[in-house]
Amino acid sequence: MTDDGLLLVPLGGTGEIGLNVMLYGLNGRWLMVDCGITFADETLPGVEIVLPDLRFIEANASKLDGLVLTHAHEDHYGAVAYVWERLGCPVWCTPFTAAMLRNKLQETRLLGRVPINVVEPGQPFSVGPFDCSLVHMTHSIAESSALVLDTPFGKVVHSGDWKLDPEPLVGEPTDIATLERLGDGGVLALVSDSTNIFNPGTSGSEAEVRASLTELIAKQPDRVVVTTFASNVARIESVMLAAEAAGREIVLAGRSMHRVVAAAKEAGYLKTMPEVMPERHAADLPRDRVVILSTGCQGEARAAMARMANGSHPHLRLDPGDTVIFSSKIIPGNERILYNLHNQLVRGGVEVITEQDHFVHVSGHPCRDEVGQLYRWLRPQIAIPVHGESRHLHEHRRFATELGIKRTVELANGDMVRIAPGEPEHVDDVPVGRIAVDATAGQVDTGADVFRERRRLMHNGTIFVSLVMDDVGSLIADPQITAIGSIRLADEGARTTLVEAIVDAIEDLADWQAAEDGRVIEAVRGGVRRGLELGRDKRPLIEVQVTRLNAETLSALEGAAS
Repeated sequence: MTDDGLLLVPLGGTGEIGLNVMLYGLNGRWLMVDCGITFADETLPGVEIVLPDLRFIEANASKLDGLVLTHAHEDHYGAVAYVWERLGCPVWCTPFTAAMLRNKLQETRLLGRVPINVVEPGQPFSVGPFDCSLVHMTHSIAESSALVLDTPFGKVVHSGDWKLDPEPLVGEPTDIATLERLGDGGVLALVSDSTNIFNPGTSGSEAEVRASLTELIAKQPDRVVVTTFASNVARIESVMLAAEAAGREIVLAGRSMHRVVAAAKEAGYLKTMPEVMPERHAADLPRDRVVILSTGCQGEARAAMARMANGSHPHLRLDPGDTVIFSSKIIPGNERILYNLHNQLVRGGVEVITEQDHFVHVSGHPCRDEVGQLYRWLRPQIAIPVHGESRHLHEHRRFATELGIKRTVELANGDMVRIAPGEPEHVDDVPVGRIAVDATAGQVDTGADVFRERRRLMHNGTIFVSLVMDDVGSLIADPQITAIGSIRLADEGARTTLVEAIVDAIEDLADWQAAEDGRVIEAVRGGVRRGLELGRDKRPLIEVQVTRLNAETLSALEGAAS
């Protein structure tokens, strides 16, 4: 690693959406911006949360001066509670983000141990060699901020997640005056959100969604459930006000929803909202007198929405004629899970409303016109797209060039880039990856054998073979076979054929081989594959247990039997 100049290293969030972690280096010291998670897909059975691999900065923790959180979305702050003990650095963030973080830290018994410095937008603070300030940016969560780093080489603006919304409803609009002043003073580099770079126009306003939800909820004849991202305080407020306008009680469903409402009130939001009805009393209300505001808009199996849909929620239920409004976008990769949930609701007689058929959601990220406007305000010398898949980053870089930005950088996780002095230059690579949070194994690399075995189990099933042999390798009884998963042995003929294949495989062994458990196990696995005529595309996990009985034990058993 070089200590020269101003360095930038993404450990997550480039070439992907989620898992955002960025390092800035100066004078041999490091500042981290955001520390987020992502959620596991079907390639990681049994896992819900995935962390960034931070081994590079963990090895350099003595040089890490601090962590700045741009906002309280899981993909930007959700990993702090899992990794902080290995980092040990102070944290800077706004009041609402601090309230959200304290709730998370309490669950992992880190509350009181993590130094949290609460700062307001515009308030200067220093992290090691970096002079910093935050600029308020509108997003789908309260108090999202851009970070401004004042360095000897010029100012760097790290946008965080943002959009331009003239009526964000909760919090102030994006601080355009400060952005224009920064541009007038000169900006070295803009490191900015690429999520919606392919979408023309603008992202729309929360005020428009509020009006639409108010009208929509008032029209529904029976029980209404609105599920949305719990972190969207403006959307929560809109649903609460719409419920009040329709003469309905509001019920919060899901721990995250309660947690965000509490944090919002602590930070000064939702002060005049109507009282919330406890879940356990919701069943006592007439169906046309309740709105349930629920977690689970992405179909999460253990969230309140899915539990209501499958009838497992302890207090809340859905009946034919009820309406569920999904006031959110479908995150890419969640389509199958969500469509299954939608179908389950429809089969139960529930009306399902989504952004595809009604105006119930706007994005929290900037569309193409908004991205262009930010470049016109800031006029950076260098454009560095982040927060997007490779196709987003490439298109963002091309768009920045069209806007007249002479120098652009397209990053991948692990790239160490010197931003200044001179031309931006790739100077090194650092290790990156993904770490699964597993209930049984702890924090494990996603490439570990345990996940390969789970995928095999999920797709191919397992066959257990139990053998009882004497100490020289002769079978004392027929092999016992149990098949679980995709292999079925219900037919007695198929089971007999498999037993014969296993016996033949053992009998083909030399005497010295039959006396070794390892040789027997490998022979039996081959016999199973031949007996079942398994092709290359079918690879069940074959587990073989060998029990050896010596002559003395056999004699005792025969005597007891007689």
